Amino acid sequence: MATWSNFNYQNSTSPLMEQIIFFHDHTLIILIMITILVSYLMINLFFNKYINRFLLEEQMIELIWTILPAITLIFIALPSLRLLYLLDELNNPLITLKSIGHQWYWSYEYSDFNNIEFDSYMIQSNENLNNFRLLDVDNRIILPMKNQIRILVTATDVIHSWTIPSLGVKIDANPGRLNQTSFFMNQPGIFYGQCSEICGANHSFMPIVVESIPIKNFINWINNYSLDDWKQVMVS
Repeated sequence: MATWSNFNYQNSTSPLMEQIIFFHDHTLIILIMITILVSYLMINLFFNKYINRFLLEEQMIELIWTILPAITLIFIALPSLRLLYLLDELNNPLITLKSIGHQWYWSYEYSDFNNIEFDSYMIQSNENLNNFRLLDVDNRIILPMKNQIRILVTATDVIHSWTIPSLGVKIDANPGRLNQTSFFMNQPGIFYGQCSEICGANHSFMPIVVESIPIKNFINWINNYSLDDWKQVMVS
């Protein structure tokens, strides 16, 4: 979960998010090296008094400062392309979750399990409930950990975006279009996210909460889910 004054990435809870953080660090190191080198050359140019009246052209240095940036871009592009293919890969999902964006809440459907459906609204912060302001919802998404999860995302009115940073998931919900992605949670916990689009007037964050539990508890939850009162029951 995002915390106050945190300028870094959230702790990863999926292998793909770990790869995203690794790629970020890899690219940042290259940028720091380039910045240091260019700064050093600029400072030298400002303060040295060297001059060559007969230097009109120099093919070798032009060749070097053309090839070196190209090689640098290759070192950035290859890991980036690998990561893009990993993010787009869908490998034998165990469960399909459908998420529908509305103003200003989400609807979810577990179409694999007797069409379990519910709406997820943001709830007011309350010290007695120990919930988080603008992040907690009345109905959380319950999913099993250490299993590949496929999510289908769409919207009914305007463009939304289903985003959970710690899982490395950000996918747009467009009206009339069905987008899909997948994620893998490697530990139990509660993961928070928000819609990252400006969804219209009076938009109020549209929080997303995913609860990762062991597969045994998830099966118990599915068996004890009540469609009459729209409550989620956890049976350990």
